[in-house]
Amino acid sequence: MSDTSLHCQRCRRGLAGRQSYTFRARGGSDGLRKCARCAVRHWPMLRRSLIASAVVGTALTALNQGDVILAGQLTGALAWKIPLTYCVPFLVATYGALSNNRS
Repeated sequence: MSDTSLHCQRCRRGLAGRQSYTFRARGGSDGLRKCARCAVRHWPMLRRSLIASAVVGTALTALNQGDVILAGQLTGALAWKIPLTYCVPFLVATYGALSNNRS
């Protein structure tokens, strides 16, 4: 019988010699060990990152571009600036969660 701690608990890929991540399991049992590919798709972590991105991205957009938006002077440059303003906090929150859960 194989030891489940040596395998990703989502895709069953072997974790020996690979980076793995441990997430809290529901019910307070042992943590869920996942490979990097499955860890970046861990829904509770993604949900927290999306919430952080929505809050921080909205605040930054309001601070940095609020006057332009309220004046109705939307330009083509804002078409890439505003999405990037939301991407940065999402990536930072995700990276922070992954580095905190690294095994």
